[in-house]
Amino acid sequence: MDMRPEPFTPPAPVPRNRLLTPIEVIWIALRNPLELWGKPSYTLPWIQTKFFKERTLIVNHPGLIRHVLVDNAGNYEMSEIRQLVLRPILRDGLLTAEGEVWKRSRKAMAPVFTPRHSKGFAGQMLRKSEEFAERYATAGTEGKVFDISVDMTDLTYAILSETLFSGEIAGDKESVSEDVDALLHRMGRIDPMDMMRAPPWVPRLTRIGGRKVLDKFRGIVAETMIERQRRMREEPDKVPQDFLTLLLQLEGPDGLTMDEIEDNILTFIGAGHETTARALAWTLYCVAQSPQVRERMEEEIDRVLASGAEPVEWLDLMPWVRASFEEALRLYPPAPSINRAAIEEDSWTSPEGQTVKIDAGVTVLVMPWTLHRHELLWEKPRAFMPERFLPENRGSINRFQYLPFGVGPRTCIGATFALQEAVIALAVLMHRYRFDVTPQTKIWPVQKLTTQPRDGMPMRVGLRRDASPLAN
Repeated sequence: MDMRPEPFTPPAPVPRNRLLTPIEVIWIALRNPLELWGKPSYTLPWIQTKFFKERTLIVNHPGLIRHVLVDNAGNYEMSEIRQLVLRPILRDGLLTAEGEVWKRSRKAMAPVFTPRHSKGFAGQMLRKSEEFAERYATAGTEGKVFDISVDMTDLTYAILSETLFSGEIAGDKESVSEDVDALLHRMGRIDPMDMMRAPPWVPRLTRIGGRKVLDKFRGIVAETMIERQRRMREEPDKVPQDFLTLLLQLEGPDGLTMDEIEDNILTFIGAGHETTARALAWTLYCVAQSPQVRERMEEEIDRVLASGAEPVEWLDLMPWVRASFEEALRLYPPAPSINRAAIEEDSWTSPEGQTVKIDAGVTVLVMPWTLHRHELLWEKPRAFMPERFLPENRGSINRFQYLPFGVGPRTCIGATFALQEAVIALAVLMHRYRFDVTPQTKIWPVQKLTTQPRDGMPMRVGLRRDASPLAN
């Protein structure tokens, strides 16, 4: 008999058992799209349906996902609704650029995001995580309640600011962090006009006020770029070798324009720090509800830190920490949907001989939210089980059933950076502190630009009594 305790099942919408009316679809999509999906989305390999007369193919079969996002990716462009939401913010950043602009940008930036460069930032990630950890130093062993959702946003912004700008950003740093949060809250949400495919010039009432914040933030980024260019000309030996310098070195006919560099800096700030922040918060929440997992993580963290291993090595030396983060990414993928549209007619035949026909213009939805909880692909799909991602178990996970960073030509260019950042941050925080839920921790996931807790994430943070000392 298996005497292991049942794994924690974190909160999530229960799959619907009935079709929704058009009015219900609009209302739920505006409030929380995660609540839209019915039982078939979690049990069938694919579904062909219609939303407001728009033909849609929802894909959960790993083979069909590979076909759409890799093998025949050239036939699938970004869907119109996705661009209507994101392009006003990011313009020609990597997330929204298409065609030759995207190809040139991706090629130019690939060397900047090599694992070697990402590993070079490990020391800065460690320093900023340690500085941030002092925020909880007065909590004592009894602990105090903090909104972990807000705190992780602050932490990842501090890390990104250091690695992207070396902390040298125009304007007040506190104000910039608040501006980023306001920008994503106001601009990164779907509007009824998007659902009806209204042209971009039609006002979006849900984004009123967002344009002013966007213009202010773009001004800050442009000013920061100009100042860094001045330093690159006048004192080249003293310029920090951060992402900003590396990006500005790409300016030129075969590289990036200044506008494109600005767009990609906004993309890194908006998408980069927001997604990692949400995943860190979800990890701490799930671990707090899983005592045996937390015990394994703490033992691992204490042992590695006591050994004096360099932070660049932690990603490989802390398999339980990495696995817990990756399991949180599975349950609460920061980007819960991948939207494409077929350019020309296409088809795919499954190994079982079933053929899926995809007409030109059909919207294709690959949704990590449902894919990662699909009953055909995962054991206990709604449960928090980090052991799935331990090195000895990873081989059983199909590359196309787990997509927190996407897949194919448009896979997230900063995936290695994010994983390293997450493991370092978790190790620093969990070595010193223990994070626990409180009676006020009533969590419900909602989809905005990312998957986030609806009313924040209040948790009690207290000093660990059993933490081992660090190596000198």
